[in-house]
Amino acid sequence: MIVYHGATQIIERPDAKHSKRYLDFGPGFYLTSFEEQAKKWAFRKGLRQEKLSFVNVYELKDNLEKYRVLSFDKENERWLDFVCACRRGEDINQLYDIIIGNVANDDVFKTVDMYFRGIWSKEKVLQELRYYKMNDQICIVNQKTLDEVLEFKKSYEVR
Repeated sequence: MIVYHGATQIIERPDAKHSKRYLDFGPGFYLTSFEEQAKKWAFRKGLRQEKLSFVNVYELKDNLEKYRVLSFDKENERWLDFVCACRRGEDINQLYDIIIGNVANDDVFKTVDMYFRGIWSKEKVLQELRYYKMNDQICIVNQKTLDEVLEFKKSYEVR
């Protein structure tokens, strides 16, 4: 499967260690199967850091059976609890090699944050999330898995 990573540099050899801690699925190397999403991430990072923007293209192996994969089919109670725990900095993502699920982008995170801060109930948040168009993300948590399942194909600049 072809996957994408938006960045301010060309990343031929991805690194799982240099990641922000408080992300949806915790620290790791993040990818998406949506090229447009990667372009948006790259462009946003480039603007913020006043740097060039790149989309890095990789091939992710299809057979992931030997890895500890956590896959969320949709945003449900389990997904919400996991995202909130990771955004609090809990190390629960270390139980897995690869985590796959929907992105809590800016709009989604505003809704999730209402639960996170105790303003809305879990049920209310999950009901609201049904109306958002969700994109996917794939987080590869450790370097050994990253080296084994991902192959760099190319990069291109986003303008």
